[in-house]
Amino acid sequence: MKVAISSTGKDLNAPLDPRFGRCPYFVIVETEDMTFEVLTNDAGAQGGGAGIQAAGQVASKKVDAVITGNCGPNAVQTLNAAGIQLYSGQAGTVREVVERFKRGGLNPTTDANAQLHAGTGGRGMGGGRGMGMGRRRGPGI
Repeated sequence: MKVAISSTGKDLNAPLDPRFGRCPYFVIVETEDMTFEVLTNDAGAQGGGAGIQAAGQVASKKVDAVITGNCGPNAVQTLNAAGIQLYSGQAGTVREVVERFKRGGLNPTTDANAQLHAGTGGRGMGGGRGMGMGRRRGPGI
């Protein structure tokens, strides 16, 4: 089975990156023999739509499952549509999460566990200041 893990590095000992759409790499592991390839996440630096693009990128590698920390609703929808099982809420090294997966210690989900734009450092999450900042603007003020 081919599994894609969001990763901070390029090998099995790298920590899992909790951000699916904005992780720097995906380590794609063949679980039967632990061979792997590293896929640079081209979507990680995008201004928007990183989750959808990352999901498309791993789907193009014909993976059966994705293991990550957090995954937003658009990425989840894309993975679900591609028939890719999602295992979110994970932590540890790439090797550790694959071993847990192989032992049946992970539960798949079809639900997001991150909000839209969660990996952007707060942009798009209501953290910015609006135009009026809550004060009435108009004649006589």
